[in-house]
Amino acid sequence: MATNPGLFSEWPWKRLGSFKYVVLAPWVAHGVQQVATKGWREADLGYLVILPSMMLRGLHNQAWITVSRLQNARGKRQIVDRGIEFEQIDRERNWDDQIILSAILFFLGALHLPGAQNLPLWRTDGAVLIALLHAGPVELIYYWFHRALHHHFLYTRYHSHHHASIVTEPITSVIHPFAELVAYELLFSIPMIACALTGTASIMTFELYMLYIDFMNNMGHCNFELVPSWLFTWFPPLKYLMYTPSFHSLHHTQFRTNYSLFMPFYDYIYNTMDKSSDTLHEKSIESKEEAVDVVHLTHLTSLQSIYHMRPGFAEFASKPYASKWYMRIMWPLSWLSMVLTWTYGSWFTAERNVMKKLRIQSWAIPRYNFHYGLNWEKEALNNLIVKAICEADKKGAKVVSLGLLNQIPRSQICVIISLPQQAQSLNGSGELYLQKYPKLGLKLVDGTSLAAAVVANSIPQGTDQVVLSGNISKVACAVAAALCKKNIKVIITNKQDYHFLQPKIPEDAADNLLLSKTGIAKVWIIGEGADATEQLRAPKGTRFIPYSQFPPRMARKDGCTYSTTPAMSVPKTLQNVHSCENWLPRWVMSAWRVAGIVHALEGWDEHECGDMVLDMDKVWSAALLHGFRPVAEA
Repeated sequence: MATNPGLFSEWPWKRLGSFKYVVLAPWVAHGVQQVATKGWREADLGYLVILPSMMLRGLHNQAWITVSRLQNARGKRQIVDRGIEFEQIDRERNWDDQIILSAILFFLGALHLPGAQNLPLWRTDGAVLIALLHAGPVELIYYWFHRALHHHFLYTRYHSHHHASIVTEPITSVIHPFAELVAYELLFSIPMIACALTGTASIMTFELYMLYIDFMNNMGHCNFELVPSWLFTWFPPLKYLMYTPSFHSLHHTQFRTNYSLFMPFYDYIYNTMDKSSDTLHEKSIESKEEAVDVVHLTHLTSLQSIYHMRPGFAEFASKPYASKWYMRIMWPLSWLSMVLTWTYGSWFTAERNVMKKLRIQSWAIPRYNFHYGLNWEKEALNNLIVKAICEADKKGAKVVSLGLLNQIPRSQICVIISLPQQAQSLNGSGELYLQKYPKLGLKLVDGTSLAAAVVANSIPQGTDQVVLSGNISKVACAVAAALCKKNIKVIITNKQDYHFLQPKIPEDAADNLLLSKTGIAKVWIIGEGADATEQLRAPKGTRFIPYSQFPPRMARKDGCTYSTTPAMSVPKTLQNVHSCENWLPRWVMSAWRVAGIVHALEGWDEHECGDMVLDMDKVWSAALLHGFRPVAEA
């Protein structure tokens, strides 16, 4: 809220939460009644299109959010080179409130405003009238009202809520206290009320006017410059009639300049235009895509995960991933997105962070979990990953870390994703890429050493035995070896896994690896394959510690606890963190992702892929030195 919230700052339906759309139910029911009693031909078309129109406005806003976040993740044409945090995401979560308010006002106008019933589709005179009234009274009144909002009394009570976002996103444009946004809605209604009262109103005129307002609002707050310079060279007066994202960005960073709504004309007249407006515009247009030091290569998981990624829905991305019922009913859109991503021939930049001048990006392979289980997709997937690695090398990246299923070794892919035994490996934990490109300038890191160190250091003090259950992976081998060296008994319940692990344990600690059918230890280290039947063998009160990238299904609720998948809390020096990595909590990153960052910070000149595992103690100490912490200590 504002620094000192004034009257009517809170939205009246705030306490309804996700059920706030029920406030529109009476008008929607009235529209259904019109159709039922009068039929489609006799019902008021202008009234009936209000709800679909508001839904399209929501899609329009979401499209701007996605495009803006994708562009800002690349760092190209960036205006304000700073990150945003979870606080801003939470503050801007209610961006759809203004759509609900607009819908209510449109419904009331269509029912009670003279001349607003049974509107024609189009009237040219009404369009001209709206354009003139917007350029004149609306822009002028907004300019002076906006300046008044910057007076201490109104600013602290209302407008400071909007200006809390120094780095803007498209939806920042509609983040205001209730009373302030009501004032804006009444201001924008002046041209439409005038059209209705003069008998020149039409459905398309109103729709286009709202589209114009939304388009300009979103564009002005997207924090990347997209208006080309040649546009103003070709038609010089346009610079007085249309603002740019860089023009309005200066208002959020300087506060006392560039007050205009969409037309800078009034800032020129009243001498409030920021003198650096043109310079910033040129600088933003010319800025090239940002270089990168560390690339974390990930991919989509379930069909609904595309909504959860940072360029997707901000509300979902700022919380740990969980499939909601209302996400499942969107399955037609989910399947369409799957087809589109399947046909997309390259990775995309999903997130950008900065830490100690280290430029970090997350690149997503546009494939889902199930694609990695298709044997005939193996070559295409490897080509996508190779293309991303080569592009990272070309951009001068120091490290590429492989996340999720982008690194599965030969021994695991058949069991992790339930493939037939004849299934081949994807890339041998990145080893195949080194064989193909031995002269890579960057270092490939699969993160095994840090992931294993996180698991090993999650064992409670005083523990003398643990059970290792699930499909044996490279991380599981490293964990078992590390615990045996610490003189902790590692119990294996599967005979085949026991014989597989035996040669990988140091000779002086081999006696600590045990084969037993009865796992009575109160600490279980589990991975994929440790299903409900396996977990039910553990005693009551067991602590389950996953070693896999994907969380196991939680089958026990009788006092048992489950840790997160191997991960670490990130330091505050890591900037632009405002989305959750898959199912992990806020300010937490997977150990595989952290490993790549630590590798680059330390400047280590070695790969970690294939059978290679770095010194776990060295990697763990380096992570702690740079501010990363165990999740339990966050």
